[in-house]
Amino acid sequence: MTSSLVRPPSRLRRVWTALLLALLVVVVGGLGTGALSIAPFDVARVLLSSVGLVEGEPASRAMSAVVVDIRLPRVLLALVVGGGLSLAGAVLQGLFRNPLADPALIGVSTGAAFAVAAGIVLQQAVPVLAVLGHVLSPMAACAGGVVAIVVVMALSRRSGTTQMGTLLLAGVAINALSAAGLGFLLFIADDAQLRDITFWMLGSLSGATWSSVAVTVPVVVVCGAGLQRMAPVLDAMCLGESAAGHLGIRVEQAKRICILLSAVVVGATVSTCGAIGFVGLVVPHLWRLWIGPQHQRLLPGATVLGAVLLLAADVIARSAFAPAEMPVGIVTSLLGAPFFLWLLSRRRGVV
Repeated sequence: MTSSLVRPPSRLRRVWTALLLALLVVVVGGLGTGALSIAPFDVARVLLSSVGLVEGEPASRAMSAVVVDIRLPRVLLALVVGGGLSLAGAVLQGLFRNPLADPALIGVSTGAAFAVAAGIVLQQAVPVLAVLGHVLSPMAACAGGVVAIVVVMALSRRSGTTQMGTLLLAGVAINALSAAGLGFLLFIADDAQLRDITFWMLGSLSGATWSSVAVTVPVVVVCGAGLQRMAPVLDAMCLGESAAGHLGIRVEQAKRICILLSAVVVGATVSTCGAIGFVGLVVPHLWRLWIGPQHQRLLPGATVLGAVLLLAADVIARSAFAPAEMPVGIVTSLLGAPFFLWLLSRRRGVV
């Protein structure tokens, strides 16, 4: 009899095959969808031409510019942001042994949002901030997220150990404080700053450029690789901190690594595309339903599934009201909230 914690290999292969096919479909759809609709064959030809494998025709130069310079960085950013948020959510849920845990719950997202908004509002008044240019938002978001989580962790430490319940309560308090600061910044912002902050708070990938990709992708990939390596530790932590300690796990060190790396990942994603809700909360749930709770399988799958779902949401955001563009955070909330309500009702036995 197969354990309920481990899915049969044949089922895992089918699920992974379906997921990778979905990834291919949304990537092609993301590169071909927009004001200029491009067929999948033309998308493939442009990509092969850009790397020198086939010769591009002069008539396809405009098409090549749209695919390579505008849509490709947006697709790459959507994949990395979706994967990073999902991975951070899965790690925090395993660390807290709480399916409701996500980066927003412990103050990371709101702290990063407050820091970026402060940078937008104060940029004109503080010359040093204006000099930073495009790197200001990523730096501010990472700093804001890390400061928020350091404060939360400091408040939750007692006798050399981190009290997870206290950490969650401290996260709620930091969320409220950051939200108050964000509201004050919205109050003092001028019209242009107010539009930037409001649109950014709803979440959008419309500002994706190769520069933002170059800043965000290395941070998320490096920290994400570190989080992926924590899978065996998270499996041990699910047995309880005492049991994990008896297995040779340095529990406090593992907590700090997981939380700090998650904070940096979320800060980097928030800085580029704003606050995108429900990805880090719902995606790990969905993947766990399919393959079980083992983190060595959960973390990679949740990462890929988050990338697929965020890119699919971005395609919907671009095409639903074309030529106008809906913020992608609205789409993820519209998709994620009903699923989460269904999940809660299913746990209660209503469905």
